[in-house]
Formats: sequence, C-alpha cells, structure tokens
Amino acid sequence: MNSANASSRLTVQEKQWAGGLLMIQGKKVVVVMPAYRAEKTLEHTYREIPHDFVDAVILVDDASDDQTVATAQRLGLKVFIHKKNLGYGANQKTCYREALRIGADIVIMLHPDYQYDPRLITAMAAMIVSGIYDVVLGSRILCNSPLQGGMPLYKYISNRFLTFFQNLLLGAKISEYHTGFRAFTRKVLEELPLLANSDDFIFDNQMLTQAIAFDFRVGEISCPTKYFPEASSINFRRSAIYGIGVIITSLRYRFWKWRLIETSLFERRGTLRLTKKDDLETTTR
Repeated sequence: MNSANASSRLTVQEKQWAGGLLMIQGKKVVVVMPAYRAEKTLEHTYREIPHDFVDAVILVDDASDDQTVATAQRLGLKVFIHKKNLGYGANQKTCYREALRIGADIVIMLHPDYQYDPRLITAMAAMIVSGIYDVVLGSRILCNSPLQGGMPLYKYISNRFLTFFQNLLLGAKISEYHTGFRAFTRKVLEELPLLANSDDFIFDNQMLTQAIAFDFRVGEISCPTKYFPEASSINFRRSAIYGIGVIITSLRYRFWKWRLIETSLFERRGTLRLTKKDDLETTTR
C-alpha cells in the first residue's frame, strides 16, 4: 500500500491526532493545578502533560512567595492569583470555577508537585468520555506499593484505616479517598454544593463524599506516586487534623443518610454551587 492510499484511509480522528488537534470525542479537556510554592516542580509536571489531548491548563496560585507565578507565565499557562493565602480548598474552588467559565467538559485536577504521573491524564479523560464514570481517581493504592514510592509509613497506615472507615460508612468500595489526582465531568462540578465545603485540605474528602451522596459514578486507575523533598506534603499535625475531618465528614454523611440531621454539605441548593449554568460561557471547540 503506498503512502497516498494510506493517507486517504486515515479517519478524521487519526488526522486530528497527526495535527495535534485531538479533542477526545469532541470534549474540551482542561487541566487545573492548585499551586502553592511549586516553582521547583511545576515545569517538570507541565512538560509531561499530554498536550495533544488537553485544551487548556489553568494554574491558580495561592499567594506563593516563590517564583511559581513567573514559571507558570513563562510556560504559557492561564494563571489566576490569590492576593492572600486562602487555603487548598479555596484554591480548588477557583480552579473549577475558571475551568467551567472557559467551557470545560472534563476537568482534571493535577497537583503541580510531580507526585502523580501526568501521562495518565489521557486515560483518565477517556474513562470519563466512555460515559461509564463521572469521577475518576488516580489511586496510589492500586499501584504496587505507595511505600516504594516513598510514602511515609504513618501516612500509609492512616490512609488504609480512613479508607476502610469511610467505605464502611458510605457503603462504597474505593481503594483510597485521599488522592490529589482526579477527573470530573462538567455536570459533577456544576451540581455539587462545593461552596458548602471547607477552604482547607478536607475539601477533597468532602467533595468525593458529595459525589457519592449525589450518586455520581466513581472509577479508579492505578497511579504510581513519588515522594521527594520538593514535593508538597502536609505535616503530621495537619495530617491528624485532616484525619479527624474525614471521620466527621463520614459521620455527617451516615447521619444525613439516616435522616437524623440536615447539612448544607449535601444540599442541592443552587446558591451552594460554584456558579449557575446560565452564568457560564459554554463555548465548545
């Protein structure tokens, strides 16, 4: 078969691949990075993002006192800056709000500290596009062993205990609730009452608990992890506070499910959503 015939038999999708213009089944994929003091790892993380499959990368800087913003601007990211440090949860709220504003269909949250492998973005987006899942988690536990990647032993033990506890109270079967590598459909981000959530680290756990409460389908993919000095990691004290928050969130869910309490965490009020649908730009490409 000559090259002319081969070229004529390429599908439209294959031609888009060749031109680097692929959007996965017409969906706009946006990667968001909640950043704080990420200057040493940001570029390495960004370089490994599969840009042929990603339409935009947004970085929200939470008042870093290093060169995170300058590095992001040099790399050409869409940068949003908090004038003061508002917290990890508040950072994510800005990330998702801005991703929705530019018309994202799939939003992938990736920490810029290079703990997670950005090359899995394509697989995670494809799992969303399949229509089987609304949320996809990059699980460190499904990999061989996060301990081999450098996860501290106390973090591993607490991860396993908290995951067991939360699966028990939520009636779910997830390998871990604590990963910082996640993919969401637009619908998830529009419908969850994210403004009811904390501005601190427990935001992640509250969000995933909400997704389960709202019957969104959660899938997982094995993701190796790397722990090293430049990678961000909360200390033992903050980890303990986070663990208590996980227990409280799980109990709130169970009591809400039994109709013993009412809580804004699981309300469907529009005022608790990041933004109303009719307030968004819904441009597609």
